[in-house]
Amino acid sequence: MWPLYAAGFTTAFGAHGVAASLGARSAGAVTSLLVLGGLLALYDGAEVLLKPVFGTLADRVGARPVLLGGLVAFAVASALYAVAGGPGLLWAARLGQGAAASAFSPAASALVARLNPGARRGRAFGSYGFFKSLGYTLGPLLGGVLVWAGGLRLLFAVLAVLAAAVTVWAAAAVPRVPPLPRRRGTLLDLGRRLTDRGFLVPTAALAGATAALSAGVGFLPVSGAAAGLGAVATGAAVSLLAACGAVVQPWAGRALDTGRLGVRVGLGCGLLLAAAGAAAAMLPGLTAVLLGAALIGTGTGLVTPLGFAALAAATPEERLGQTMGAAEVGRELGDAGGPLLVAVVASAATLTYGYAALALLLAVGPAAAVAAGLGNGRGRGRGGGNREEV
Repeated sequence: MWPLYAAGFTTAFGAHGVAASLGARSAGAVTSLLVLGGLLALYDGAEVLLKPVFGTLADRVGARPVLLGGLVAFAVASALYAVAGGPGLLWAARLGQGAAASAFSPAASALVARLNPGARRGRAFGSYGFFKSLGYTLGPLLGGVLVWAGGLRLLFAVLAVLAAAVTVWAAAAVPRVPPLPRRRGTLLDLGRRLTDRGFLVPTAALAGATAALSAGVGFLPVSGAAAGLGAVATGAAVSLLAACGAVVQPWAGRALDTGRLGVRVGLGCGLLLAAAGAAAAMLPGLTAVLLGAALIGTGTGLVTPLGFAALAAATPEERLGQTMGAAEVGRELGDAGGPLLVAVVASAATLTYGYAALALLLAVGPAAAVAAGLGNGRGRGRGGGNREEV
């Protein structure tokens, strides 16, 4: 399992480490806010388009080859800019990193599910989420230090070495998990499964939690600055958000495995906690910013392992890659949609109303779907769902 946790850390560290450094220290590659926005969108855009493709490929040829191939591609894309540099190669490297992460991220999630029986999946996904959260937390900090010490090319060089090391580790330690036989089906069968409650409810919860996380990371520093707080205080708020998410995830996974926490209750409570965090951010002052960060981080940390465990429980094992890839698209849409919702409402009114819109969406939309969608509280058992999919 440890190489899979390292793969999760790699994609998170690469995503946020580079993104946090592009605007400040990019050696002339970022010439305008439009260019910055394009470079930031390349990584997530590639993931939205390619994760379902690579997830389906993992079901066909096995998740381990897709995991290893994605890690190799990530190392090559990072080394490309580290060795040659140049604005054009920065675009190519960033696109290559996003495409590579689209391969090894859903493959790693599928392997986490395949290598752990249902009774241990909550804990496994909790640990996987912990190391991804660690990557999100350390990415901006360590990335900034590396860029300060040697420029953006040094950061890409470290990412190349990291991905190469994880590739060797995974090749040596992750067992071969052969693909399972699958029945052929139609696009209608695929659409039926992706609109089933067993898929939609956990995915909607994951998207809502990611929307809250992304909006919190982006706008809580704005609230802190408006209240007259310095960069240290606002940075501490973002770190608190990520730390709460990282700490809660293993606990939530263990609670699910031992029966102390059900999926329906856990997802609903997590979304309501995130909504309470957005509501708390509406208040002025440092206390409100820190409280908002803690509640959003705790809520997202609760939702993430439970959502993925529910998806794994409701999916035939031969379709895990496809399901994880499609669910990751939902998370990416939440990642983009949360800040966009807050920004649009804040532009028309104030940031306070932006937080209110996010809190309302989290409390009424996904929470209501969770309350109605997972009847027994723990999702369907292994092998549930439609086996006639593409």
